[in-house]
Amino acid sequence: MTNALQDGRRLLVTALLPAAVAVGCAGPADTGGTAEASCAYLVTYDGRTYLDVANVEFTVGEKLGTATIPRCDDTPNDPGDAVPERGITAYAVEGMDPARAIAVGDTPAEATLMKVR
Repeated sequence: MTNALQDGRRLLVTALLPAAVAVGCAGPADTGGTAEASCAYLVTYDGRTYLDVANVEFTVGEKLGTATIPRCDDTPNDPGDAVPERGITAYAVEGMDPARAIAVGDTPAEATLMKVR
């Protein structure tokens, strides 16, 4: 086999390996025991599901109520490692409709921006 052919195969394997690993780790959210790579940070509030958003400046507004962080068990074969469902304070975000974005945190200073998925 020529060096160019070996290098081409090595590049192909190197390029495809991350995709194979990602597919192997991913799975449906509620698989009844199949592990995922990790639990996404999401909350539910007023019938909607919100995902966290990074690197966006925002201003926390008034307190809206309580959002729910769902139970997470990304290691179902390890008893006791599940994170239970819990409530967290939901805040309005100035200039945004709560149907599209909220902030959540134990205090306004610690709040994280969340947008509807």
